[in-house]
Amino acid sequence: MAVRDILLLGNVQLYKESVKVKRDELEKLEPVFEDLKDTLLDFRDEYGWGRAIAAPQIGVFKRIVYMHVNQPIVLINPVIKLRTRRKVEMWDDCMSFPDLMVKVKRYRRCKVEYRDTSWRKQSMYLEGKLAALVQHEIDHLKGMLATQRAITNKSFSLRSERPEGK
Repeated sequence: MAVRDILLLGNVQLYKESVKVKRDELEKLEPVFEDLKDTLLDFRDEYGWGRAIAAPQIGVFKRIVYMHVNQPIVLINPVIKLRTRRKVEMWDDCMSFPDLMVKVKRYRRCKVEYRDTSWRKQSMYLEGKLAALVQHEIDHLKGMLATQRAITNKSFSLRSERPEGK
């Protein structure tokens, strides 16, 4: 459909909480699914990274995440149901602030439940980087950014200043 502008850090809209998608909205939201895909792929072409994007990042305040790791997947109304007690420290990146890295703590494992584009209930058990990715995207749906989860006030780095770039 279209590549959309990604809202950038400092835009107050990023702190807005998204609303649940209703079943009767699915057909109307199909262009949004395509826009999320196109925007993610365009970002990936420009920056060389990017695995997922949440609808609020393109100004659509619905609980939708588009993820493309090994295959494309749309998560509608995703909710984390189970999580381990164990957290891991990691450098988090975000398409809304592409050169900024934030050190955060995320759950090592989690289960996410969601609806697919056919409105079927789905669930995934994730661990490591994928678990962190889903937690990051669900935070966007709540109007929360990685900058708000920084471990300390010194948990920030420019991507360009990190030796390994991550």
